[in-house]
Amino acid sequence: MGKELILNAFAITSPAHLSPGLWRHPRNKTTKYKTLKFWTNLAQLLDKANFHALFIADVLGPYDVYKGPANAGPALPSGAQFPINDPLYAVPAMAAATKNLTFGVTASTTYDAPYALARRFSTVDHLAEGRVAWNIVTSYLDSAARNFGLDTQIEHDERYRIADEYMDVVYKLWEGSWRDDAVVEDEKTGQYAVPERVRQIHHKGKYFKVPGPHLCEPSLQRTPFLFQAGTSAAGKEFGAKHAEAIFVGAQHPEQLRPNVDAIRKLAKEKYGRDPSHIKIVAGITLIAAETDEAAKKKHDELLSYGDKEGALALFGGWTGIDLSSYSEDEDFRFVELPKGAQSMVNRWASTVPGSDNLPWNKARIAEFLILGGMQAKIVGSGKTIVDELERWVEIAGIDGFNLAHIVNPGSFEDIIEFVIPELQKRGLFRKGVEKEGATAREAYLGSPWLLDDHYGHKFRWAAGEELPPYAKDEAELQKEAK
Repeated sequence: MGKELILNAFAITSPAHLSPGLWRHPRNKTTKYKTLKFWTNLAQLLDKANFHALFIADVLGPYDVYKGPANAGPALPSGAQFPINDPLYAVPAMAAATKNLTFGVTASTTYDAPYALARRFSTVDHLAEGRVAWNIVTSYLDSAARNFGLDTQIEHDERYRIADEYMDVVYKLWEGSWRDDAVVEDEKTGQYAVPERVRQIHHKGKYFKVPGPHLCEPSLQRTPFLFQAGTSAAGKEFGAKHAEAIFVGAQHPEQLRPNVDAIRKLAKEKYGRDPSHIKIVAGITLIAAETDEAAKKKHDELLSYGDKEGALALFGGWTGIDLSSYSEDEDFRFVELPKGAQSMVNRWASTVPGSDNLPWNKARIAEFLILGGMQAKIVGSGKTIVDELERWVEIAGIDGFNLAHIVNPGSFEDIIEFVIPELQKRGLFRKGVEKEGATAREAYLGSPWLLDDHYGHKFRWAAGEELPPYAKDEAELQKEAK
């Protein structure tokens, strides 16, 4: 029997996430993404099936590179992540309708002030009784940068330097602005909180100046559980320091293993963290049915609803490359593309069955992306799928999966019917929860608060302490400077 796996459902508050055009499939209801009932129904389905989390993606601008410049038109017919709503607002309703499901919400460190973000996440973590996670992103779309008043994006590694200081600010607000025993709720004395146990954070850095104090009292987790995705050098560095769960992707587990090993090695050797304290989950798309043959038929039927223009719009957003300027017949394995996109296409061509005899032209790229985007895909019966998932875990050394939907309802129901029973039969997925109503961090790591070896732990202001540890260190430095 192997280890029990983490299973997250991967979704977005838009008509189409990673499968452009599938909003019109008769089984799909993602056009109802604007209603609370759509989200509470999904949350209840996942909660009952013992999923760990609903992981909600987000973008802050339209995919407007294809047939551009700045042309969002091709994305709109397919609903390819446009229109899109803010993912945070439905979380309290979903939490009220469920008992154990965690809600991972994407939010950016580049376009949101840390003081405001800290307040919003504390508020929702209170309302969700500790079942909130933050998927930390630095954002990657030029369309977002323009709409936030910039001519172009901030340089990639600089965004991560900003994010690193951003984390210091929110740790100070969440962990070090209110002492553990600041709130007393003493009805006899009429004192709700003790003023001496709430402090300003006095943050002054290169990018941020935030005096504090935090407007919210500490939530059950203080700091929401921390997700992150990013496998660039700067992304790995950030994840090794801050993340408690990391979202990764590749077409094959053999491609994934070097990144997994690099992240865990960096976490241990540079930041003194136990590598097992970072849960690594791979993005993957499953098409499941009773038999392999039925699953293949389902795949082909789903593919018939896809929108190729929407897929190329997604490609443009993800890579910054407008394929409309190339002919229909060009094989992109042999065409020089900017920004490493050619190596990406070559990786797809080398891993997708039957690719040797087919040109990777625009139509082929679109067909590959229509069902599940750039994620790996597994099509088959429950047994076939679980055999492959086991292989991924063994070879890549991961802890679980982010499972994207193609149709919703539909994809998750199929996973629950055909895949989860096989996982449970092999002892690879839980049949219940250890603790009813556990916080997100308890569900993933067994602790309600940041673990002792996490960088953010030093900001924690424990009961009885005059100052949090980081503030003591800063006070000493100030004395030395004088």
